Amino acid sequence: MHTMGAEHIHPTAIIDPQAVLGANCHVGPYAVIGAGVVLGNNCTVGAHAVLEGPLEMGPNNRIGPHALLGQPPQDLTYAGEPTQLVVGEGNDFREFTTAHRASTKEDGITRVGNHGLFMAFSHIAHDDQIGDHVIIGNGTQLAGHVHIHNQVFISGLCAIHQFVHIGRLAMVAGGSMVDRDVAPFTMVAGDRAQLRGLNSRGLQRAGIPTEHRRALRQAYQRLFRDGGTLNAAVDAVATDPNLQTTEINVLLDFIRHRGRGITR
Repeated sequence: MHTMGAEHIHPTAIIDPQAVLGANCHVGPYAVIGAGVVLGNNCTVGAHAVLEGPLEMGPNNRIGPHALLGQPPQDLTYAGEPTQLVVGEGNDFREFTTAHRASTKEDGITRVGNHGLFMAFSHIAHDDQIGDHVIIGNGTQLAGHVHIHNQVFISGLCAIHQFVHIGRLAMVAGGSMVDRDVAPFTMVAGDRAQLRGLNSRGLQRAGIPTEHRRALRQAYQRLFRDGGTLNAAVDAVATDPNLQTTEINVLLDFIRHRGRGITR
């Protein structure tokens, strides 16, 4: 079921007849594409990469040399159920990256959004949910059931504990060990990771208006620096008429629904 010309497939590549490749896909030397793999148009599969199904990838994805996508979850309770890895469009999985299919403990799908960059030796574990425009640095490891929201930047050699959620436009410094949720728009660093401030440069680059950034700084001060309980601070910020912005609403909603506690 290959719809592109044979000239785009290296003769040493192995492609299962039950794999589906879209138009203008390129498959490099010694790559292996298994049954149940579906690639959108204009995907590139590097040398020695291995794709195993059930795996569905949208168009314009780049899979680097020796990357491994779609293997079963590293979960001792997994018994061969037909879980999935579903990937959006325009992602770049660099050399030796790994992303695993889900377990059966949630909805059976590990998800990766659109336009992400996953650098060399990074790992996306079973049941992870990765948003759009996410960057994960070299050697960073995500445990199972981790949720990464849109526009998150995680530097190299980080480890993210299972079930941790990292909010939109958060930044995790290199070498961090993250064992609690990371609030949107913040920066964390260290072992164990501690809150270092707002991701001011990231907010600016994302086009957040100046007045919204000022309001967010005020909310940050009340929530994380003025003392008192976090729940009381959330209520105070939520009822302040001067702090009613989209970004602050996102921040408060994230805190209210925290699962492992917030990095502070």
